[in-house]
Order: sequence, then C-alpha cells, then structure tokens
Amino acid sequence: MSKTQVPLYDLVANNRPHLEEFHEALERVEESGEYILGPFVEKFEKELAKVCGVKHAIGVGSGTDAILITLMALGIKPGDEVITSPFAYIHTAGCIVRMGAKPVFCDIDPISCNLDPAKLEAAISPRTKAILPVHLYGQTCDMGPILTLAKKRGIPVIEDADQAIGAKYKGKQAGSLGSVGVTSFYPTKGLSAMGDAGAVLTSDDALAQRIRLMRVHGIEDGYQVRHLGGNFRLDALHAALLSIKLPQVEADTAARRAHAERYEKRLGELQVSTPAESENCFHTFSHYAIRVRGGGRDPLAAHLAANGVDSRVYYPVPLHLQPCFADLGHKAGAFPHAEAAARETLCIPVFPEMTRGQQDLVIESVREYFMAE
Repeated sequence: MSKTQVPLYDLVANNRPHLEEFHEALERVEESGEYILGPFVEKFEKELAKVCGVKHAIGVGSGTDAILITLMALGIKPGDEVITSPFAYIHTAGCIVRMGAKPVFCDIDPISCNLDPAKLEAAISPRTKAILPVHLYGQTCDMGPILTLAKKRGIPVIEDADQAIGAKYKGKQAGSLGSVGVTSFYPTKGLSAMGDAGAVLTSDDALAQRIRLMRVHGIEDGYQVRHLGGNFRLDALHAALLSIKLPQVEADTAARRAHAERYEKRLGELQVSTPAESENCFHTFSHYAIRVRGGGRDPLAAHLAANGVDSRVYYPVPLHLQPCFADLGHKAGAFPHAEAAARETLCIPVFPEMTRGQQDLVIESVREYFMAE
C-alpha cells in the first residue's frame, strides 16, 4: 500500500501558523493559576457567542458533554422521547439513552443526508420532549419546517452543530436557530482544540444560567444544589487556544468551499454523487462526502489508499442498526435513506491547507477508478 500523500485532515498544518501565539497563551494560562473556567474561558465564550449569533456560549468539556448537559437542563427524563437522525455519530442517540429516554429516529433526506422535515411529524408522539436535528458534513438541516412544526407542538429544538460551525440557514448561524445549539471543538472540527472541548449555544437567559450551574455539578452560592449536574467544565488552556483560532474559521471555510467547487467541476461527470448545497443554506464542507452506488464505495476507498489518498466512511452503520440499540426493535429497511447513505457515502480530503497538487492527486485517483470500470 502506498504511503499516504493526502491525509483526510492535516491538523499540524492547521495549527502551525499559530504556534508562537499558542506558546504565549500557554505561558499566560500557566502564570494566571486559572486552569479550569476563569477569565480565558469567559473571553472565549463572549467571542464565540458573537460569532455564532447568540447571547450565550457556555464552554464544556466536549460536544458529547454539550448534548448531555442540554438534555439534563431541559429536564429530559426516563420515558421521554427525543427525535433525531439515524445517520449520525453515536453520541446523539447515546446521550438520549443515558438520560433514560428513547431515541426516535426520523429518516434523512437522500440528497443532503440531513433529517427529512417531511417525515418529522409522523415521528412525534405525546412523549416527544425534544427534537435533535444533526447538521451533517457542514450544512444545516432544512430548519424552516422543523422549527415551524416544533413551535406548533411546543417542542424545544436542539441543534447538533458539531460539524457546522460557520454554516448558515437563511443567513443565520448554525446553532442559533433552535432553542439551543451544541458544538464540538474536537481536533477534526471546523474550529479545533488540541483535545476534547465543546460549547452550548443559546439566547435563552434562564437556560444558559441553568447550564452554567450544571457544568459545575449544579453548585450555587452557599454550596446549594437545586439542579443536579456534573463535571462538564472547559479547561482554560483549550479556551485560550480556541480564542486564537476563532478568527481563522472564515478563511478555513472559504478554502474548503473553493476545494469543493473544484471537486464539483472535476468529479461531477463521473458515476458519483457530489454533495450539493441546499436551498437557503451556506455549506462549510467540513467533510466532502461523495456517494458511490452499486457497491463501489469500498473498492474506491481501497483504490484511493493504494494511491496514497486517505478517505473515511462516516458512518458505516446507521444508529438504528447498532447492536446497542437492538432493544428498540428496528430492522434493516426501517430507514432506507439512512441505510443507503451508510452503504454509499465516502469522505475524501477537503482540509483548508490542501495544496493544488494534493487535490489533483485525489481527483485523478477518483477519475482513474471510474475510467477503468
């Protein structure tokens, strides 16, 4: 197998321009003695809230923490139902189950791979206490009909914007559209820390206050605990580094969009489906997910690897068919569009620092595979 010449991500290249600033930030944090929460976290939270178009950003330990603490703050309890996508990372449905609630899956739109609003109303029951749409691959769901239905039914909407910082729907930032949004700063995200970190986004003052308390076990002044929480705190060092990288998000997005435009021109004529930017959406292309039908996805991935090109399958098993959710009783065929996406989707490199030569290698490798058929 060829040595990798084009990685799926180049985290070193993404951080390299900031190394001197990182070292200075480390010294400032070290000398402050404020290592968890504190002024560095507060500064980043204010900057992030402004960028994301919300009143409050609450830094937490990870994107998973962000979902879990939000469900806790909304009072989700055993017997409740939360509607979400079956084509997503495990943490969405996993956090719902950790609350003792039931994940109710709603199939995806076959083009965007995001939750299909047309199928949402049929999934609602008297036990539905939240809707958790996932903005996949850097593009928001079609939020208009989701929010209209949620408002009509009095159901809060939790946006999973882990992959969608900088994405927009009708000009509004991902994470600012619903009752509350969550995001992740895992190293491969659009805004990345050097480890696990995340945030909750909301303009609801009362909810923000509750989440701020719950991230420190719910402890109020006088050591009173009204709302039981947990240890969901953001480290000061991550916050300091994220403050340095936050202004880079716009340029990184522009670079990925330029790569995506070139992919579309060079790959659109082949037997693959390239990702489309949905109406009303501003796509950040945090991942570039092509669709390969007819069983060719895995052979294409092997061909790319042999040519030194990394690729990744997100996600090979839809959530409703994961063994851990077998007790929900779903069988193959229950959510056909999610199952098709799991069989056919392959993410190829689109990281901002990718050179023209690296992208040429990706393009020619994909073209070579299909031309040889």
